Amino acid sequence: MKTVLVETSARHIHVTEEHFKILFGEEAQLTIKKMLSQPGQYACEERVTIVGPKKALPGVSILGPFRNQTQVELSATDARSIGLPIEVRESGVLAGTPGCTIQGPAGEITISEGVIVAKRHIHATKADAEELGVVDKEIVSVKVESNGRSLIFGDVVVRVSDSYALAMHIDTDESNAGLVPAGAQGVIVK
Repeated sequence: MKTVLVETSARHIHVTEEHFKILFGEEAQLTIKKMLSQPGQYACEERVTIVGPKKALPGVSILGPFRNQTQVELSATDARSIGLPIEVRESGVLAGTPGCTIQGPAGEITISEGVIVAKRHIHATKADAEELGVVDKEIVSVKVESNGRSLIFGDVVVRVSDSYALAMHIDTDESNAGLVPAGAQGVIVK
């Protein structure tokens, strides 16, 4: 059976170093709160407010390290609640996505694009992909069992790189819809 750990990825932001300095001050540094399952990735102590046309979402976590482009990852519910259109995209595919204002304690920035609802995806090394019988950019379905809300997630993109650790990422809306428990294992079905 081809199984993969299913993790819930809550709303967060990836920032450039330049944007971080505007938001938190020239001398500020990212402060690691906890390491994440993907190698070298971590949640930071620093938080920002994401402002849309309708309202703001305070307390949004920054994930490190710095990126080449600032990217805000929300659930569909989050995006609707602040008045932004929903653009389901793979991480880093930001052309034509909505923008927003991001507020920090030292300043604010407005990005013209970069707000996405992350496409559900599986991170896998080449060895993991071979063992699972999948390839980079393949679209699969993953069945997740839960207490009374089991479901099959379709349109899951496989992302293969030896810098990854094997895990499937879904957002909080998806996790809540399936009552996905911590440590859940999904079964890849094609």
